[in-house]
Amino acid sequence: MALALPVLACDVGSLPLTTDPALLKRGASDVLRPGRASSGAAAEFKRVVTSALKDKLSTGLDIPTYPQFRDMNEMFLSMFSGIEKLEGGYVEVGRLSVVDARIPEVVVAKEAAGELAAQLGLERVRLRVCITGPHTLSFCFAFRSPGLLARLGRGLADVVRANVIKGKHLEVAILVLDEPTFGTVDDPLVEHGSEGREVLLKAWEEVLGAARAKGATTCLHLHSTSDGLFWQVASLRLVESHVDDPIYRLEETRELLDEHDKALRASICRTDFDQLIRERILAEEPGASEARISEVLGSTWRAIRAGRVEPSTFLEPVELLLKRLKAIIKRFGPERVPMAGPECGLRAFPAYGTAIECLRRSAAACRLVS
Repeated sequence: MALALPVLACDVGSLPLTTDPALLKRGASDVLRPGRASSGAAAEFKRVVTSALKDKLSTGLDIPTYPQFRDMNEMFLSMFSGIEKLEGGYVEVGRLSVVDARIPEVVVAKEAAGELAAQLGLERVRLRVCITGPHTLSFCFAFRSPGLLARLGRGLADVVRANVIKGKHLEVAILVLDEPTFGTVDDPLVEHGSEGREVLLKAWEEVLGAARAKGATTCLHLHSTSDGLFWQVASLRLVESHVDDPIYRLEETRELLDEHDKALRASICRTDFDQLIRERILAEEPGASEARISEVLGSTWRAIRAGRVEPSTFLEPVELLLKRLKAIIKRFGPERVPMAGPECGLRAFPAYGTAIECLRRSAAACRLVS
């Protein structure tokens, strides 16, 4: 089979921390405030985000996600008014609405895009923007309801409209709704036939429809595709999940992709570092017991943290990533697999450099297949 179509490389977003998280949190707030945009915290936030975006682009990623160092739930809930955080979770104390819909990381990327494009020889920086979805955010609240899902969806649609931008140096090419809780937790609120299920579908449609209206490719990031509600979202173009998700293997996936005119963003690289270490242990000690695996896993992490073991040695080789990608393309056709990359974010990786190497290998596999 000829693999004629290019496969674009993109990542999920998060990276290991490289500076004080409290300073980053202050900096993210300051960059949006005219009177604080030059503060020390704002300067550090800009430096970290710009440097990481340059590192991502330098790995060969075609459309990197903005560097995400902050908590994915808190960074979007902080945009809303009408909520208060209590010991049991957030509660609504007024009208739920977005105060400032700008994502600080996107603001910084826009400011830095011209210089980055010139340094790296790019026509413009193409960016992937990831937004935490209403289902996942709803679990941060003490009381969940269909109405909460709808209100979160409306607010997140405002966030989309403010951040899907296209200019001379920066284009937000992909808008991703991140819903790791959907399909992975037993949730009566969205069970089949429920009001909440219909409301969630409409909320997804509202958020992704706002992105599609502005010309962005839309994507839904899942940790499980066991619940197929997402197939019904008309404004959704791409679906992505973890490497072992059945969506990448089942024959019925091809029929569903054709029926609903959707495509896959192929996940070709594992990002669970514990699992990567476990696989090495089992390769060296076939049949090892769980007790033995746990013992070696603990000692390996201690060695990594002490600097005695280079964590990059546990990363999967480019050849394996390429093999996975080719298998998915062969199964569903190149027209249904336009993008690929790691299965999830890299926040839990043991070192920043290891995360960047993981992205480099993913991008290399995409280049080799096309």
